[in-house]
Amino acid sequence: MAPTKTILRALAGETLPTPPIWMMRQAGRYLPEYKATRAQAGDFLSLCYNPDLAAEVTLQPIRRYGFDAAILFADILLLPQALGADLWFVTGEGPRLSTVQIQADFDKLGPVEDIHETLNPIYETVRILRRELPAETTLIGFAGAPWTVATYMIAGQGTPDQAPAHALRQENTALFEALLARITAGTIDYLAAQIEAGAEVVKIFDSWAGSLKGEAFQKYALEPAREITAALKARYPHIPVIGFPREAGDNYIGFAKATGVDCVALDNSVSAAWAAQHVQVDGCVQGNLASSHMVTGGQALVDDTRAIVKALSKGPHIFNLGHGITPDADPDNVQRMIDTVRAG
Repeated sequence: MAPTKTILRALAGETLPTPPIWMMRQAGRYLPEYKATRAQAGDFLSLCYNPDLAAEVTLQPIRRYGFDAAILFADILLLPQALGADLWFVTGEGPRLSTVQIQADFDKLGPVEDIHETLNPIYETVRILRRELPAETTLIGFAGAPWTVATYMIAGQGTPDQAPAHALRQENTALFEALLARITAGTIDYLAAQIEAGAEVVKIFDSWAGSLKGEAFQKYALEPAREITAALKARYPHIPVIGFPREAGDNYIGFAKATGVDCVALDNSVSAAWAAQHVQVDGCVQGNLASSHMVTGGQALVDDTRAIVKALSKGPHIFNLGHGITPDADPDNVQRMIDTVRAG
């Protein structure tokens, strides 16, 4: 049966007169209602693991803006925590994890089949959302890609150039690849459980894919995405998968065919016109307005939004930002972007 929700139609390859729209990190710190709920939860991880509150913040941007999709409120580092890593957040600085740098560190991680005990609250959030979302709104689940998750697990925090992960990859390839394999297997099970709970689409966020070059990109960004997608498609052939190898550059070309993803999300380091010529020829693309427009607004926001819609109008397209909205964004600019897209 053909899908009726606009995002599912675009993911199935349909070119729509008006692209459906959602926004990465649309539930978050730029919204006053989010800040109030976060304060109620006490801290970020408590918010992630409280199904009622996590569902509430997922629903907030849908109520305010009427986006065509809601994305589950969670964090890519919940999976390493479920695998046995220690995880905490430092106010104003971000996440910290216990590191995996030697074999003894890896040996402390638990088996993939044990992740669900920790992650069950996330699946409950998905179930709540399927009940409470408007009928026309698509529910997107997600996970971090293995390479990106590994960079945090190896360094113990975010890094500007992912140098600790690159060093381990080169100096102890066997350990690095064992870690990537464990994360890959965990990601498959995690996304499958989200689908079982009610996610209609899943997205794989490879935020640091751009730091992998040449053969390393093929082995550690493309191949895990292909493996995850193939495993999910074998179990759930009708569930679309969105891949986001951020800052992949020319490696965006052919990514959909090589991995089997139904849509390639684009960052704003490539132009929409380039993407139409090189990426959209293989199917749906998502993106790719610069998130800085959500801060600065003005006519430039309108002009760039219109240019992206026009450039990608001859194929399947989901309008989105090129990366997540930032905490200093103006909620009014989000509305202006949506109005511009929907005005045609």
